[in-house]
Order: sequence, then structure tokens, then C-alpha cells
Amino acid sequence: MKKVAQKIAKKTFGNIYDKAVIPKHYGVALTANLKRKFPARNLKVIGVTGTNGKTTTCFMIHSILCQAGYNVGLMTTVAHGLNNDLKSQTSHMTTDPVEVILNRIKTMKQQGLDWLVLEVTSQALAQFRILGIPISIAVMTNITHDHLDYHKTFTNYLKAKLKLFKMANRNKAGYRLGIINSDDEQAIHFAEAIKNVVGYSQITDNDQTIARPSNLKLMATGSRFTIKIQNDNYDIVCNLPGSFNVENAMAAILSARAIGVNKKNIELGLANLKEVEGRMISLDEQQLFSVIIDFAHTPDSFLKIFRDLRPLVKGKLIAVFGSAGRRDKVKRQPMGTIAGKYADLIIITEDDPRDEGYQVIADDILKGVESQGKHLNETVFLIENRRQAIRKAINLATSKLDMVLLLGKGHEKSLARAGGDDPWDEITETRKLLRQYLKQSDHNSKTK
Repeated sequence: MKKVAQKIAKKTFGNIYDKAVIPKHYGVALTANLKRKFPARNLKVIGVTGTNGKTTTCFMIHSILCQAGYNVGLMTTVAHGLNNDLKSQTSHMTTDPVEVILNRIKTMKQQGLDWLVLEVTSQALAQFRILGIPISIAVMTNITHDHLDYHKTFTNYLKAKLKLFKMANRNKAGYRLGIINSDDEQAIHFAEAIKNVVGYSQITDNDQTIARPSNLKLMATGSRFTIKIQNDNYDIVCNLPGSFNVENAMAAILSARAIGVNKKNIELGLANLKEVEGRMISLDEQQLFSVIIDFAHTPDSFLKIFRDLRPLVKGKLIAVFGSAGRRDKVKRQPMGTIAGKYADLIIITEDDPRDEGYQVIADDILKGVESQGKHLNETVFLIENRRQAIRKAINLATSKLDMVLLLGKGHEKSLARAGGDDPWDEITETRKLLRQYLKQSDHNSKTK
């Protein structure tokens, strides 16, 4: 049995098996596949990995393929299901345990699944959670600092991500195609890991082999642009704001184009996607100021969001965020530095503190914030309770030109505290607080 396991592992992951860090995970994955008779066999799968943008890219691909008439499965941080029958993901885990994945695949195949769009994390790859799933197309959105609490070094993190491309390259029944963000410093490693490569970039250049945007118009509600790929031009309406979503859209377009989706369905499919839960969600309870919720929780995602939103906010940019306890500690100060540079007012709050303690985490973030000239209790505030922190941010917004930016929780449905997970829905809770604020404001105006 052991020799069979080693043979399958080497075929799937190459010589990296010889250095497998967690053999028990491989055993669990193999057993799960054997028990279910490898239910993903002959499946066509688009796997999306990267530090940021995975979920949104998956939703974009899913929307396009649905528009094109395929039966499309989706498994992401936010939701899973077939076609438009999507169920919310309630756990903190991005890529589910292998048993859950295989059971869902088995059910979807029985319902006539054509393509599966699968979000894949570095931890899932390191733990063999997608063992037995044939990757037809591999997508890399970007590779930056994250999960070093688990992987220990950036090299290990990168190697884990590369596994997806190596799996796709070994799948001779698939496309053996890698779709790569050419602007990323690690792009060359992914290009070397697979036979066929298509790149996308936001940098102007004459290289016609790489997809690039033109006529780009960024707005608070989304963007409009043209994507040129060789001799074809795609006129894109994206309802998700941010230049990073232009990159995600290019990855989705290239994925759909690779399997033969036509121009019309690509354009309509992207335009059909109105939002992704917890990703640049704009809340409107008829308050004067703007409120945006996003899952951003890394220095790279912070930089992209703040850099894109700052020119659009003519009043105060008020940011609320924290950082997870017992996770990658090195990113806390850089996140604080970025927020301190771009935001006018900052509230450091809880974000899954677990048993590490809020104050330790807040102090790490505060070092970065204060390095940008912010002063405690003047332009930066420490409020542990997340609900109270959001209430404070709402009260600090005094003009229609202001924006409240809530980062870190996004779609998640719980807060991991020392005593365990407590229910938390950022979107629902913020809507309640906005309605309370408006009711109180209306009351105050009537009593004057």
C-alpha cells in the first residue's frame, strides 16, 4: 500500500513528495480518494491560486462559463455550488478538507458538471487536499507575503503554490496551461513549471503575447476598459471597483478564452457579476458618506485598496481593521504603515485575535501607523470590540465626501476569540449600525 501511495504522490507532485512535510495529510487524502473511487477522475478543473484575488477571479470565471451555457461548479472561500445554486461558506478555511471537496464533486458530477472552478490555497496544496483532482488550467493571481506562520519561509510558501502548476503540467488529458500575472516578481517560477503559458499585465508594452488593458476608467462603483489579446479586443464592464479587479478580470478572460468561450459571452459574463460577498462591497442605507467592506488582510491587498481608493475620496478616509492572532505576525506593522500613509483616521480593532490577545496585536499594528505621523487618540484609536469600532468610524464620518473602509472580515461569519468562535457577519452588523446612526441623527434633528 505504501509503495502505491508513493507512486501516486510522485506522479502527482513530482520529487517534492520526497520532502513531504505532512505525510499524514497525504494518507488522509489518498484514503478519501480510494474510499470514494477517485470521484474527480476525468473532471475538467480550473484551479486558481495566489495571495490575493483568488476568490474574485473564481467568481468571474464562474460567471463567464455560466453565461456560455456550461454547468459550472464553484468552490471558494465565499461560496460553493453548481451554477446559480450557491451556498455560503461558513468556515474560516478557504479550501475545504479533502473529504468535503470529494463529496461535493461527486454530487456535482451526478448533476452533469462540465467545469469546476476551484480556489486553492498554499496550505491546501501543502496538505494534499486536492489530491486526485485533475487540474486542466492553473491560474496565478499574485504571490506576496502571507501564511508564513504556517510555511515558515517565503520559499516554502512559493513551493506550495507552484504545486498547482506542476499538477496541471502532469495532467496530459488537460490543457497543461498556466495563466500568470506577468507583473508579479515570482511569475518566472510559475512559467517554468508548466508547458503552456499565457500572461496578463497592467504595464504598457508592445509584447502582443500578453493581455493588457487600455482605455481604463476606474470609478468608485467599478471600472470600464478594453482588453487586447493578440488581434482581439474585449470591451469590459466590471462592477467590482479597484485596479486589482482589472487584473482578476484579465485572468478570468484568459481562462474562458482558453476553453473556447466567445467574445460576447465573456463580455456579458463579466458584466453579469454584480458583487462578490465581502469583496469591495458598498453599503447604502441612505447615509451621506460611503461605506465599503473588504476581506483585505495582507500588506499587498492593503496597498492596492488604499492606493486605488485614496484618489476617489475627497473627504476623510476612515479605516477600521486588525490582524489575526496566532497567524503571520510579520505583516502587522507593514499593514499599519500602509494604512497610516493613506487613511486620515484609523481604528485598530479585533480580527480573530484568538488567545494571543488584542493588545499585543494592536501594538504591532500601531508601530506602523505611528511611523506615518499618526497620533494615538487623535488620528488613530484603539477599540477592541469590533462593533464599537465600526460605530466609532460611522460617527467620525461627517460629510458626504467621507468614506468608512472596513477591512479584514469580509464574508466571514464568525470572530475567533480566546473563548472560541463567536457569530459575526460584518455586512449585516454594519447595516444595523448605519440604521441606528440614521435613526439617532433623525431624532437629534427633530429635537433641536
